[in-house]
Amino acid sequence: KGKRRETQYLDLARSSTWHKSHKTSKEKSISPQSTPGFRPFSVTMFSAFSHLSRHHQSSAPRVASAIGRRFFAAKAGQSEVVLVGCGAPNRGMGWYHAVQMLEGRCPSASLDYVVEPWFLGAGSTGPGGPEFGQWAKETTSAHGTSFLSSVADLPAPKEPRCALISGRTADNPRLLTECIAADCKTIYLEKPGAPTVKELQQMKEEAEKAGVAVLMGYNKNVCKYVRKTREFAETVPGSHVTFVSNNAYENTPESLGECFERNAEGMLKNMAIHELALLVSFYDVTVENIESVTADKEFSSMQTLPGPSGKEFTDFDKIKFTIKTKTGKEVSVAADRCGGTDSYATVTDANGEEVFRYWMPDEEDKKTVQELQAKYPTAMPYFFTQDPDYVTVKERVAKNTVTGEEAEGVATIGVAVETLRVAEFLTPTLMEQLK
Repeated sequence: KGKRRETQYLDLARSSTWHKSHKTSKEKSISPQSTPGFRPFSVTMFSAFSHLSRHHQSSAPRVASAIGRRFFAAKAGQSEVVLVGCGAPNRGMGWYHAVQMLEGRCPSASLDYVVEPWFLGAGSTGPGGPEFGQWAKETTSAHGTSFLSSVADLPAPKEPRCALISGRTADNPRLLTECIAADCKTIYLEKPGAPTVKELQQMKEEAEKAGVAVLMGYNKNVCKYVRKTREFAETVPGSHVTFVSNNAYENTPESLGECFERNAEGMLKNMAIHELALLVSFYDVTVENIESVTADKEFSSMQTLPGPSGKEFTDFDKIKFTIKTKTGKEVSVAADRCGGTDSYATVTDANGEEVFRYWMPDEEDKKTVQELQAKYPTAMPYFFTQDPDYVTVKERVAKNTVTGEEAEGVATIGVAVETLRVAEFLTPTLMEQLK
């Protein structure tokens, strides 16, 4: 009975005649000029439910659960995006994805729903919980975005739906199944996709059976510095490319221990997975095609450290290695958890002399990085150096969801499966070399 009553309320709220005769003073005081991110229909729904709840006290709890939901927020030509696994403000990758979409930087994407099981559940009062709650409240107020604790709570989509899964890697197989059941046309899956090759392969098969496209958040595949480095290397006989990835963690046992535990899948399945995806995409690297892999022992470091839980984790804090393929290609990767905020790539000639280096960000992008640092001073620094590439990948995936247009340069789940296979092959091999 209560469910029927709520449905009647929604039907009534959608009626333009009813809406025109029940404007509240709050609704009249808001204008597009005075309110950033103004969405007239979202405000109408707030007003509608406020009015209805005053006249139907017996159903107040059910009505309250609907307050703040955006109805038909994604316009024609936009994908209705569901962010699954937001994480803490200023720290979670999902949070930064949300920020970029809420700021309107991905025109084909409308962030209509955020599903955050932890901070809207057991983690609501723990570390980061109150901050998330405050951000969610502000976001709902400014943009009308709905915050849910479960994918199962999503209503049917009104525009082509894309799920952006940015939760814990261990949860991804279950979340992908839930998103397929929620009528998602496309799924944007953050790297590495799953804890193991077997699970990721099963996810690939499940999505293919359901007719759902799965594209990966390997943003460096579309990076300017990668493109320019590859183009330059083609002009140099006997050239050798090295991709260098840096993070800005403090070089302390406490900081690295927290990093190791939070990214328990390991560096090669986490931070350096982007570089491995480049190798798979552009350098013919597969497990079967690797002839040799050699660690640079002078550069590399592996540690066993306790995380915040007290449990110990063994991982690389920095690693450098060179892969030679059976088809005659050679390429190197270096990754340093404490190396700073910038990534870059180098090209050396046949004599081993460096002849080219291109940074991310380059001079053109550094101004944007500085502006973002000022705007979000406590956020993870690497968000800003890779900011334009995150936008590019999301926009291409969202546009693909709506129009079917190929998401140029964006890695598929097939590439992700092979990338994860390479990571699982390299990790024990390199660890053995560093013992």
